[in-house]
Amino acid sequence: MNAALTVIILTRDEAADLPACLGHLRDWPAEIVVVDSHSTDATRDVARSAGARVLEHAFSGFGAQRNWALDEAGVTTPWVLFLDADEHATPAFRAAVDAAIAAAPSEVAGFYLCWRMLLHGRWLKRCDSFPKWQFRLLRRGRARFIDAGHGQKEGEIDGRLDYLAEPYDHHAFSKGWTHWFERHNRYSSQEARERLASAAPPGDVFSRDPSRRNRALKPLVSQLPGWPLLRFAYMYFARLGFLEGRAGFEYCVNMGIYEYLIRLKMKELQRSARS
Repeated sequence: MNAALTVIILTRDEAADLPACLGHLRDWPAEIVVVDSHSTDATRDVARSAGARVLEHAFSGFGAQRNWALDEAGVTTPWVLFLDADEHATPAFRAAVDAAIAAAPSEVAGFYLCWRMLLHGRWLKRCDSFPKWQFRLLRRGRARFIDAGHGQKEGEIDGRLDYLAEPYDHHAFSKGWTHWFERHNRYSSQEARERLASAAPPGDVFSRDPSRRNRALKPLVSQLPGWPLLRFAYMYFARLGFLEGRAGFEYCVNMGIYEYLIRLKMKELQRSARS
């Protein structure tokens, strides 16, 4: 057990995915806290039966929910790891986290983490542009989050952020494509607003920090003629996504559709602003 670590999981109607997530955390962190957004299924019962402490709080955004958890969950360990219910902490990932926080110098406030996107049991290493980075592991009291698009990013940071190369597993399609499209229809609205409002410095396009570079690139590529099709072609052909079989094809096609939805909603927002 790692006595220095608490894992916080944000949930809403995750009774199907949560058991596997919690199973991969067994005998690892000092505590597991589930912050639930008023689920209508058995999510809270599943969490309690696995020994997790459960809190409830209405969801207003991923960044805001993570900050609420940091402020109100009563965490006492020096380190906090955020996971989602469809994410699994593999043994290699757990070992890497243990080593990283044990060796982290005092100026390190946290770590960017990366994931292995899995579809039909296959790692979409090429199609999903591995590694992608999210700020998820932090030293308590040294970092905050802000909402960004359909997710969150780092806000105020007291210190520097490092990178942890060993990925966790992300089962984003565990509930099927219908659920994925329902969720990404909502996400596309949030992403459209974020890209139109982006104030990322133009120089960040050339940043060596992949997180900053990605935020600067998204609003720019969204304006390219035929971008959704270009996105598919880049991931499927240039990035060799076709080598990942049926799973790679499905993912690349549907991410192109997702980009098309974002593009349509950006245009709608622009027309609404002009009128």
